[in-house]
Amino acid sequence: MSLIPDNLFGIHTQALELWQRRTQVLANNLANVDTPGYLARDVNFRKALASANDGSGNLALQTDAPSQIGDTTAPAAAPLAYRVPVQPSMDGNTVDAQVEQAAFAANGVHYQASLAFITAQIHMLRTAITG
Repeated sequence: MSLIPDNLFGIHTQALELWQRRTQVLANNLANVDTPGYLARDVNFRKALASANDGSGNLALQTDAPSQIGDTTAPAAAPLAYRVPVQPSMDGNTVDAQVEQAAFAANGVHYQASLAFITAQIHMLRTAITG
């Protein structure tokens, strides 16, 4: 039996996956800023996080065997939602480049924060192992 918990990094590993997916979606929106009829999409991180913890506000317990307290399953991928345009365009494109760039920058900050937490956990483990 391992002394290290299965999910040492908490929700941050799932958060990194969601931040990465959102980066791809936002980059796709920015790439299609001039495409007529393109509808901007986004990942709702709060809904994805709520689906990861069943909306109860409590995360499921990690177990070593299915017969223990609870069975944990990976959260479902957050579905993409269409962004409501602030100002509709004549060609039907709903991408607002400034909104997308701001969301892209904020998403990068969130990604870096989760990555910094994971890096700190790894550093702490290395320090504990090597002394």
